[in-house]
Amino acid sequence: MQQTLSLQTPSRQEAAQKGLSGFALKYLALAFMLLDHIHYFFAFTGKIPLLFSQLGRLSAPLFLFCIIEGFTHTRDRRKYFLRIYLLSVCMGAVQFSFYNIGYALVRPDGFFPQNQMLASFSILLVILQGFDWCARKKWGRGLFAILIPILLPFAAIAVMAAVPNPIFLFSMSLLSFTLLPLHSFILDGGTATLLFGVILYLFRKNRKLQGAAFVVTCILWDIVRLHLMAPNLTVTEFFTAAYEWMEVFAVIPMLCYNGTKGYGSKRLFYWFYPVHIYVLYALSCALYAVF
Repeated sequence: MQQTLSLQTPSRQEAAQKGLSGFALKYLALAFMLLDHIHYFFAFTGKIPLLFSQLGRLSAPLFLFCIIEGFTHTRDRRKYFLRIYLLSVCMGAVQFSFYNIGYALVRPDGFFPQNQMLASFSILLVILQGFDWCARKKWGRGLFAILIPILLPFAAIAVMAAVPNPIFLFSMSLLSFTLLPLHSFILDGGTATLLFGVILYLFRKNRKLQGAAFVVTCILWDIVRLHLMAPNLTVTEFFTAAYEWMEVFAVIPMLCYNGTKGYGSKRLFYWFYPVHIYVLYALSCALYAVF
């Protein structure tokens, strides 16, 4: 009788494997991101369904969730940060060149990639380290790491207004795109990524509460943002034309996370992001020339 029960009842380890691993979440986020960017780069053709971009709203929150898990469980936070930060610096330099010196590379309709999610993640990791230091009662170091990245854009704006020298402004702009990213200057992620990331981090020990807090924060953020940008937006338009709110559905795979790392190549995620951005952009330029 006991033997029969042991065969039918899954072990604790087997039960833990149910659901989605960390790598499974990353692959899912990667697929959503690819759909989103196919629409992003080829929308001018009128052939790419809007559904691609709507599904793509789930990508950033899922990657953000994985960043939180990675930061929490990695053995070397400095190395983890540097991988993301150095790639963000390189991509920031490319984007800066589009704005300032790469006019020949800009698509004829004026479009060029503005993807700086890695810069947003880099800033977030500094803030999360600040929270960790505060939790260990290292208040000075912790508050510095939290407040400086948040307040830096306001200080930069004040300094640039006080010193309107073209060379100085050019240098400050280069810094903000590369070595010293400023969250309010980033179009891809930016301030919203910091807010959502902090919420996910603070509620990480209670998965259901974490999911609920994420959903509420997303909805409130979108309501406030759209009220400021489009005050005449109707409720119907909020749920149809303004589809950013669809990122709340990312909570479903988040809740399916089983707490395991899973199996996969972590290098793939570091390199796929920049490589697929520039490959898709090059293809879009070639297609635009003959479309």
